[in-house]
Amino acid sequence: PWFGRSVTCPLSLEMIPIFIVLGVLDGVLSAFRSICGEDGVSLGEAVREQHGKDESVHRCCPPDVVLFPRCVEEVSALAKICSRHRLPIIPFGTGTGLEGGVSAVKGGVCFSLRNMDQVLDLHQEDFDVTVEPGVTRKALNAYLRGTGLWFPVDPGADASLCGMAATSASGTNAVRYGTMRENVLNLEVVLADGSVVHTAGMGRRPRKTAAGYNLTNLFVGSEGTLGIITKTTLRLYGIPEATVSAVCSFPSVQAAVDSTVQILQAGVPVARIEFLDDVMMDACNRFSSLSYAVTPTLFLEFHGSEGSLEEQVNTAEDITQSNSGSGFQWAKDAETRERLWKARHDAWYASLALRPGCKAYATDVCVPLSHLPQILVETKEDLIENRLTGPIVGHVGDGNFHCLMVVDPGDPEELHRVHLFVERLARRALAMDGTCTGEHGVGLGKRALLCEEMGPVAVQLMQRLKDAFDPRNLMNPGKILLPREL
Repeated sequence: PWFGRSVTCPLSLEMIPIFIVLGVLDGVLSAFRSICGEDGVSLGEAVREQHGKDESVHRCCPPDVVLFPRCVEEVSALAKICSRHRLPIIPFGTGTGLEGGVSAVKGGVCFSLRNMDQVLDLHQEDFDVTVEPGVTRKALNAYLRGTGLWFPVDPGADASLCGMAATSASGTNAVRYGTMRENVLNLEVVLADGSVVHTAGMGRRPRKTAAGYNLTNLFVGSEGTLGIITKTTLRLYGIPEATVSAVCSFPSVQAAVDSTVQILQAGVPVARIEFLDDVMMDACNRFSSLSYAVTPTLFLEFHGSEGSLEEQVNTAEDITQSNSGSGFQWAKDAETRERLWKARHDAWYASLALRPGCKAYATDVCVPLSHLPQILVETKEDLIENRLTGPIVGHVGDGNFHCLMVVDPGDPEELHRVHLFVERLARRALAMDGTCTGEHGVGLGKRALLCEEMGPVAVQLMQRLKDAFDPRNLMNPGKILLPREL
């Protein structure tokens, strides 16, 4: 196989690119270098392995070569070469995904987009901005500092914004500001044949449109299987006049989730409302040197004017007290609030610290709010019954929660129990009219569950769309859709 494919990703006949013929290798590499320079092409084993794995538990499948284009014109030219030689194309942002979306399961060429890192157009008066794929959410908000604007979609990791669009990311602020689906106005995408499309029209950035098919949201969540996102135009928001955060403990999961539902039903425009179970609170206390009660807990945050915040806070506190909430602690100063939310965002590392040397796998089911108490209680019982370590944390204002499964990779029996648990959890969510993935995406691990969730007709329609955009199956093959039976 060309480029000395790593043994970390076992080969099958279908994985060997059909362009492997004498004399092709040097010509392809020379063509790549003529476009993005000597430094823009890497065959190094360490670089390839770095680009063959994300933060998930899926094994490393390195690409055969990594390219570092500097502009959309280079991406387009490189894609044309890949199309001509039928080379698989895998887009790579920051590698913070959680479902194996960057694994080169059929080898091929990784397009690492980190050198395309410019904020291109900021329209303060229109509350929108256009960025390249190397711009991360933290970099954008640092750029916006002093403008009175910010981008609130916050998946926790400092992910690239185009990568966030590709996976339809969301996070702690989604209950008020929505997910990437609600915040992407336009995309520039390079298709498998190298052609470039602007999903809402070149330069268009209206707040709404009724013109034609919604191509923008077709690519949002496509996980690199339809094209490479090279620009995204995003909605921005005014930084709130005042912000208040709070922590409240509860005697049971039911009481905490009931409070969440009632706060939303009361019309309180809460910006964040996060649930942590007792196991997660214990882990956060240890990891972040905190002293919160080791019981089911809500972290809340409110945005608004000074006057409106007082009303929101009073209503929320009354509701939590009616559900036996206690230890209500408010934080208005930035330092205290940042410390509180840092503890929440460090939940992944806090979970890993419970069992040093182990690995973590994050589930991410989502159900209608009315079913949230039931699925959380049943999930806790399942974890205890099967002797599994799985702290629970969730964006409960959306009905979305994660079990951060901590497992010993050297224990096959425990790995098997975790696998069975994850499948039960997903099917439990589907039985409650929910989804197997609220924000991480399908990637490699949830392809069969997608079929169960969507049904055969919908999956067949997705396959037809894939075939229309990418008839040679070059764009991130093996993700989202299961391989077709021949």
